Amino acid sequence: MSRPHGYARYRLDGCRCYTCGWARSRYEENRTKALIAGTWEPWVDAEPVRVHVRYLQSCEMGLRAIAARAGVDRKRLQAVLNGRPERGTPPQKTMRPDTAAAVLAVEPTLENLAPNTPISPLGTRRRARALVAVGWPQQHLAVHLGMDPGNFGTMLNREHVLARRALAVRAMYDALWRADPADHGASLGGIARARAYAADRGWAPPGAWDDDALDNPEAHPDWTGQCGTVQGFWAHRYITAPACPPCRDAFNADGRKRSAQGPGKAG
Repeated sequence: MSRPHGYARYRLDGCRCYTCGWARSRYEENRTKALIAGTWEPWVDAEPVRVHVRYLQSCEMGLRAIAARAGVDRKRLQAVLNGRPERGTPPQKTMRPDTAAAVLAVEPTLENLAPNTPISPLGTRRRARALVAVGWPQQHLAVHLGMDPGNFGTMLNREHVLARRALAVRAMYDALWRADPADHGASLGGIARARAYAADRGWAPPGAWDDDALDNPEAHPDWTGQCGTVQGFWAHRYITAPACPPCRDAFNADGRKRSAQGPGKAG
């Protein structure tokens, strides 16, 4: 595949079209200005890029996907990581600043992962369960995703979920969390059964989750607005919901503190 028209094609392929000539003149103009200002930096250390690429790979991003997202040639990344074994050259020590910046800007988001990449099911599980908690029958959610209803529950219990499925569930959650299931064909009985099913299992509704907490393994749902405190424990009693782990921990810790203080010393 030929290079796009620009400075690289002017230098490497000898193209002298208007676009390539203009790119070359802009490059020379910017280079001259930078030399005068003392800011000319044609090369930067490749080590930060090497570390970042390896981090992205540890997040299940393939080198081809990383290169595509950064808009660079995959062979350039291979040279940074491993050098050119066929030529006997070691890993590249320096690289162009714009290439380095493009690679460092790539993040391992769901959108950047290959569709069939297996990832943690945590965020997918929390979103689906939250929808059930507000009355969405699981068979309705399965139909929304184009899945067989029997496979929906299986998906929520797997150790991994595919990136494309996680994206689909995230889009479904964004579309349905404020919608009334009854407006989408769910019966009143089905809604009641879904809510009861979720309540029996302690599944948190959307209102208990901040958007940035849904995918965070360290986060817990905040059912009461005070979860993680003794007040939160009693708030659970008030709304007749089982105390969440942070509230139980806070309540038990307070009880141990009071016991250690002895009678009449609690303040």
